[in-house]
Amino acid sequence: MEITFKSVVLFSTLIITGLSAGFFYAWQVSVIPGTLKVSDQVYLQTMQSINMEILNPSFFFIFFGTFILLSIGSVYEFNANLTAFWFILLATVSYLLGTLGITIFGNVPLNDQLEALNLNTLSETDLLNFRTHFEGKWNRLHFIRTVFSILSFVLLALALYFDKTKSLN
Repeated sequence: MEITFKSVVLFSTLIITGLSAGFFYAWQVSVIPGTLKVSDQVYLQTMQSINMEILNPSFFFIFFGTFILLSIGSVYEFNANLTAFWFILLATVSYLLGTLGITIFGNVPLNDQLEALNLNTLSETDLLNFRTHFEGKWNRLHFIRTVFSILSFVLLALALYFDKTKSLN
């Protein structure tokens, strides 16, 4: 089996897309259920802390790198395998709109609202009201981006399957 630059790019794309989907899925099934069990003050403090710490090169590499590699993968398949191309293109659009778009235009503005709060100055009622405003929307948006990141991974896996079956014929 010949290892080409294209195969390295597509394999890397599969790995990074899987890491992104896995990150969002793991958050959905562990962090969200865990935060449902803590007080309003602890929840909001935790989310403020997480939102600050997640802004790091490792996260950005996975979060933005997935879109970049999916886009490059689409280009590689454009003239090579039309079926694989369409699957990768759909994976790219799914990730762009459903994961990046939801995060940038949904979760990040909510995170910014949370960051602007001085939690130590809020009453228990204010903490409850903000948590109610924030948590439901944030969790719904997170669920949507989780679904789309997993969909991107599945579509990419299908693309690589069709790319592989073409090369075997």
